[in-house]
Amino acid sequence: MIGALELGLIYGVMALGVYLTFKVLNFPDLTVDGSFTTGAAVAAALITNGHNPVLATLAGGGAGLVAGTITGLLHTKGKIDGLLAGILTMIALWSINLRIMGTAKEGSAVAANLPLLRADTLFTPMRDAGVLGTWVGVLILFLAVMAFKFIIDWFLSTSLGLAIQATGDNGPMIRSFGVSTDRTTILTLALSNGLVALCGAFVAQYQGFADISMGIGLILVGLASVILGQAVFGSRFIWIASFAVVFGAVLYRMIIFFAMKGGLDPNDMKLITAVLVVLALLLPRWGFLKRIPSLRGRGGKVGPKSSGDPGVALTAGVGVVGLTEAEMAAAQDPAAKTGER
Repeated sequence: MIGALELGLIYGVMALGVYLTFKVLNFPDLTVDGSFTTGAAVAAALITNGHNPVLATLAGGGAGLVAGTITGLLHTKGKIDGLLAGILTMIALWSINLRIMGTAKEGSAVAANLPLLRADTLFTPMRDAGVLGTWVGVLILFLAVMAFKFIIDWFLSTSLGLAIQATGDNGPMIRSFGVSTDRTTILTLALSNGLVALCGAFVAQYQGFADISMGIGLILVGLASVILGQAVFGSRFIWIASFAVVFGAVLYRMIIFFAMKGGLDPNDMKLITAVLVVLALLLPRWGFLKRIPSLRGRGGKVGPKSSGDPGVALTAGVGVVGLTEAEMAAAQDPAAKTGER
């Protein structure tokens, strides 16, 4: 069970990345399936070639940034549908990941699996100290994931973060205020896939290998984590929404753990994931989770998305474009702006 907790916390980093695109930007990004493996492949290849694990992990995250940027450019500059842009990048990354892992094997241009069992990784000090697989290890990983969560919370409260939220809420509106939604979209996709690739680097080092198939279906796991967590905690505030995402990743791993303990076949994991997502989507609509209002609050989405009121969305845009209250009031009420009243 402790292993499931540790793995759930590590996957919390990936869930934060999916949260940025799925909830904040409202973008269906399937690049995740490829960028997760890219992060694992880059980190594993560099570690196998004798590089420092910290630098290898950062390089893995950087590769994810590049992958997300490519998807963003295809969508914004190439005018390709977001869903198709993500699929195209994901498919291209499959071949690239094989090449990356092939650089660590002599006499082979491609490799589908790269073991790290004899290499020093980020988890080697914890494993040598005997804390990995204990509650101390869970605490260390929890603090590390919380650091990522607080960085995301802080970023989304900045002017740039508010611009990203406003882009997801109402792109045409925020564009009319002079904000480049192309830039905010590309930046969000890059950050999201950077986090996902960073998680891939962590997972490869935690489990001791990188594999070409480790990212298949990962977007469904990310969505399950986001939906499960926010079904319980809601998303009234950003700090609650981001915590719910991490909690959802842990909850997902625990459900899978108990399902396996209950005798289900590992081949049924995808089916279990799909059922979890369906239940998490349907139960709040049926009022099942209204019995715990203290956790869910009003159950709204992040910031202005919860109200559906364009005026509230404009309020979010004030910090972005620096409008005064009078300008905001004029934007909300065209009659007041033109002096017709």
